[in-house]
Amino acid sequence: MIPIAKPLLGPEEAEAASRAVLSGWVSQGPEVATFEAEFARYVGADFACAVSNCTTGLHLALLGVGVRPGDEVITVSHSFIAGANAIRQCGAMPVFVDIETDGYNIDPTAVELAITPRTRAILVVHQMGMPCNMPAILRVARNAGIPVVEDAACAAGSEIRLGDTWRRIGHPLGDVVCFSFHPRKVITTGEGGMLTTNRADLDAAFRLLRQHGMSVSDTARHSSPQVVFEDYPVRGFNYRMTDIQAAIGRVQLTRLPGIVARRRTLATRYGEKLALVRGITAPNEPRWARSNWQSYCVRLAEGIDQKALMQAMLDRGVATRRGIMNMHQEAAHGDLPTVKLPRSVSARDTAILLPLYAQMTDADQDRVLSVLDSSLAAVRRRRTTRPLGLVDTP
Repeated sequence: MIPIAKPLLGPEEAEAASRAVLSGWVSQGPEVATFEAEFARYVGADFACAVSNCTTGLHLALLGVGVRPGDEVITVSHSFIAGANAIRQCGAMPVFVDIETDGYNIDPTAVELAITPRTRAILVVHQMGMPCNMPAILRVARNAGIPVVEDAACAAGSEIRLGDTWRRIGHPLGDVVCFSFHPRKVITTGEGGMLTTNRADLDAAFRLLRQHGMSVSDTARHSSPQVVFEDYPVRGFNYRMTDIQAAIGRVQLTRLPGIVARRRTLATRYGEKLALVRGITAPNEPRWARSNWQSYCVRLAEGIDQKALMQAMLDRGVATRRGIMNMHQEAAHGDLPTVKLPRSVSARDTAILLPLYAQMTDADQDRVLSVLDSSLAAVRRRRTTRPLGLVDTP
């Protein structure tokens, strides 16, 4: 079976986890602090704050930029449900907008049209690792004086070109950037997340809120030569990353450039070979973007049954996933005002994700392509063959 994804983990990660365990400090501690510093340097941010996962990171980011009950946050529906969940956890309401016509990222024009006096933030998503059009988003946001949160859950290692300069996603263009280290992502700590920002006030707020609102961290208290009593000036959360996770994350970060390079090679190879496959449209990478290709999403021609194709491929030993979900189509947010987002709906229902991971060999990829081709043929035959027993009637 060829899986849709596979984390790249080895003896080095096991040794790093063992080091943290044997140190006697396994909760948030020195490994977390070092991971934060190394991650900030890698992306080019002034600050990085580790958290338990990207969903908690989104929650803290939205709180940090001022989202409160009764506010509105403009975001794309075509993304994982955590985005809307985090908005509503703040007591605010998501305002869903559609994706661009030529990709899977938020439409800046739709964002501008959705702004109201209640808009408190714009939450954009670098979907499947592909950078969204940040210059256009930032023009809209700055004209309206609205902060921008970047959901970069899938985008570790991706880059965007601004003028003549390439910047890694995580070098904040908006106010704060949120990453995920779930095993489905390019690098993993099992679970885990990271917030990057260039604003000292936001970083301080994240660090306070992630640890119960505690005025003095436990690491500072335990290392102090004098007795320290902490207090709790605000209500916070337990959104901490463990030192075991951070130790693994530090090794994963060293692997990231090589992982991204391999994924980009595989994506290029997919694109070249899929150009010869009838009924499949490969994804487009803008000239100003360098995706880490966290997922490789192809569109199906009209008339190709998405689920039937996926099942045919699974039966032949290749896993796929359907197009990215839409939050406005889920019952969890069915109480929100009805919206029409035709491009998002079409993308979910006419796209599939093909396997892509750093350990994938050319032979593995060729097998995926062969199975895709034979499965397309089988689905087409099924569609054009009349069921037995039917006869023409005059």
